Formats: sequence, C-alpha cells, structure tokens
Amino acid sequence: MIDNQSTFEKLFYVNEKKRIAILGSTGSIGTQALEVIDAHPDYFEVEVLTAQHNANLLIEQAKKFKPNAVVIGADEKYEQVLLALSPLDIKVFAGESALASVVEMDSIDLVLTALVGFSGLRPTLRAIAAGKNIALANKETLVVAGELVTRLARDKGVNLFPVDSEHSAIFQCLVGEFHNPVEKIILTASGGPFRGMKTRDLEKVTAAQALKHPNWTMGAKVTIDSASLMNKGLEVIEAKWLFGLKADQIDVVVHPQSIVHSLVQFGDGSIKAQLGLPDMRLPIQFALTYPERLGSSFPRFDFAKYPALTFEKPDTETFRNLALSFEAMARGGNMPCVLNAANEVAVEAFLKGKIDFLGMSKLVEQSMAEMSFIAHPTLEEYVETDRETRIKATARI
Repeated sequence: MIDNQSTFEKLFYVNEKKRIAILGSTGSIGTQALEVIDAHPDYFEVEVLTAQHNANLLIEQAKKFKPNAVVIGADEKYEQVLLALSPLDIKVFAGESALASVVEMDSIDLVLTALVGFSGLRPTLRAIAAGKNIALANKETLVVAGELVTRLARDKGVNLFPVDSEHSAIFQCLVGEFHNPVEKIILTASGGPFRGMKTRDLEKVTAAQALKHPNWTMGAKVTIDSASLMNKGLEVIEAKWLFGLKADQIDVVVHPQSIVHSLVQFGDGSIKAQLGLPDMRLPIQFALTYPERLGSSFPRFDFAKYPALTFEKPDTETFRNLALSFEAMARGGNMPCVLNAANEVAVEAFLKGKIDFLGMSKLVEQSMAEMSFIAHPTLEEYVETDRETRIKATARI
C-alpha cells in the first residue's frame, strides 16, 4: 500500500519538521520511536503521545517532548496526567473515543500505530479516513481487517509504511522495483527460543522461558507470539495486504541469526535481501523518514563476526500457529479476525499460567472450527467476530 510518487510529494519537506503522533508511546516500539525522534530534533516534532495504563512514563515523555496533546486510555488515570502536565499547556484527553479522535488533528503529518492487538484497528481507520499517512507497527490491524483497511487507504490516497522489520525489509527491497512484478517474498523467522524442540519438549515450557527471545527485545505479547510462531503467521497475513500478494507468493524460512530480515524474488529469478543487526530503530526510522535515509549511530553489521548465515524450513507440525495462519489467510473473510482474537486470549492465559504452551494453538484451532464464517465482513461484523471469539475462547480455558 505504498504509492512511491505521491509519498515523495507528501512527505519530502524543506526546512519543515515532520509532526508525528505515536499511538502506544510507552510500549517497546513507541519508546524506540522516541529515541529515533530524539536523535533528529531538527527533522521531527512530536505532536501526540498516547498510552493505555502507563501514566508515569507518558508524563515523563510528555515533559521531554512537549507534544500538543496526550491521551491516557485508562480513565481513572486522567487526573494524574492532567495535574502533572497542566503547567506545560499540553492538552490531556482520556478514553478510547479520545484515542480514535485525536488522530484526526490537522497538525499531524504521520501516525505511528504502535498499539498492541485489536485495539489498533479503530484509531488506524480514523487516521486513514482523515488522510494521514500511517507507519504501521500494529500488524493486527491488517490481519483482522486487511481488506477494509487497504480499500480505505486506496480511496484516501494514504500510504501504509511497514514498521515490522520483515515488512520493512520487503519494502526496502521493492524501492526502485515497484514497476517489476514480484514472484514471491520470503519472510525470515528467528525460530524463537524453542527452535528445534518437538511437541514433547514443549509440554512443560514456562512463560518465563518463552519470554527470553534469542535476538530481539520486544513486548511480552509479541515475544510469546514469536516463540509460538504466531507472530510469523500474523506477518504472513499482513504481507498479503501490504504488498497485494496471493498466498502462494509468500514463503517463510527460519533464519536463527536474524541478520537477513526478509527477501524478495522477482520474475527473472533474482533475489534481493535486506540485512542488518536486529535493531527495531532501523525500520522505525525508515518508516518515519521515507523516502530519505537519515544517518544514524546504530551499530553496524560486520560480516567477519557472522561467518555463517543459516536457513531452514519452519516446523509447522510442532508449531501449529504458522499453519493455522496460512489456513486463515486462505479462507479469508473474518477468519483471520477469529485467529487473532483467539490468540490474544490464549497468550494472556498462557502468561497467567492458565493454559500451557501447546494449549495456545489448540485454543486458536478450536475457535476457528466453531466460529461462523463471513466472507466480506463490515467493520461492525469484524468487531462482533472479535467480541464473540473472545467470549467463546475464554469460556474454553
């Protein structure tokens, strides 16, 4: 969903700062995005910051970056944020409706959606409807309602810039190649902390073990998804919508070193890859600055320190979530929404010790089997599918 020419016209500024709204500024992506912005004070200006519960960090960020407005999702923390920021003339709002409305502000140039899960859908749709370009770190938005989101983006002439390292890699490989047909893309996966384990090995793994990702530092939900390969499954569905691909044009390969972030194969058989150390600040910066590449102080990759880069097929029999994601994508309609909702319930239950590691994929599979299929859902039907799936999945735990 990237129009190269219109992007250049809309986002290339001369002597003018790009004004950024960060939805989910206290999370892993949000905090790293602020590091990028802090490193380029002449290029960026923070216009909006939002958080759900972490009022203390939101206040700290607001005092440093002095945005026009902040939103705290938890209503009970509104007074705390308001009192702390009142001397700074920063507008303070609270609640879900405020989050969805603030993205429409005329002073915003680009919205970084770094919310976790289904909660990112409505604000992203509101931002697109308001004509804002999107830096998309909330993959669930496209997983849940990819058809709806991409159609609206086309209608509004809005670009969706990928922030996930894998989709950013694909985007970077496509720059200068938009006129050339893609034969297939290859998403790389680290394999997570349990790579090589079989079903019997996974029966007793703990949440603490699953939270120890070998290469990336991420939030708890994404880290658990990476351990179960659901994160890669969600990325497969996201890639379909971002790049206008069919299921048979998307492949996944396990690459334990996480240096090759993804690859694109063209019609002549040539393959382009994007490489770099596993550092989310790089894809965040590329999404915020495209079509420019600003300098950075990020650590540089050294081939001498990585004499071997290895690749292997994913084990979809043991890690069922990846296979379930391909199935949901193939069925289409509201099925990816079911997959996502059931998975969010499953991850929360696993983190709380209510189900075991293998129980997560079982819960997702059961949910996909029992939920009614809708071929072309409306927004209201997506919302109802999400709600009903969560109720039924929670009842199964």
